[in-house]
Amino acid sequence: QVQLVESGGGLVQAGGSLRLSCAASGRTFSSYAMGWFRQAPGKEREFVVAISWRGGTTYYADSVKGRFTISRDNAKNTVYLQMNSLKPEDTAVYYCVAGGYGSNWYDYDYWGQGTQVTVSS
Repeated sequence: QVQLVESGGGLVQAGGSLRLSCAASGRTFSSYAMGWFRQAPGKEREFVVAISWRGGTTYYADSVKGRFTISRDNAKNTVYLQMNSLKPEDTAVYYCVAGGYGSNWYDYDYWGQGTQVTVSS
């Protein structure tokens, strides 16, 4: 079992930056791929980024490529999402996920509760 707790969300102006963190419990953290999804009001859940269990491979959605960076520290059981050049359309609840490596929601077995990111124009 893995429990995920996100932090770092908040309100930021367009063009600004935020860094999300996801702390995981469980001794098997390093064996899971990790990722982030997001869901805006009235929209479907959307894949953002994934990182392999060792951190050597990443996969970004086109909408965030070049602006967002995912990283993980297996010694700290934590994954990070650095978000730069934020846009109002990035406004959403961001969910940390753990499981297999992929861009589909069903690739992941564990989900955090989510953290709100709001980007004002």
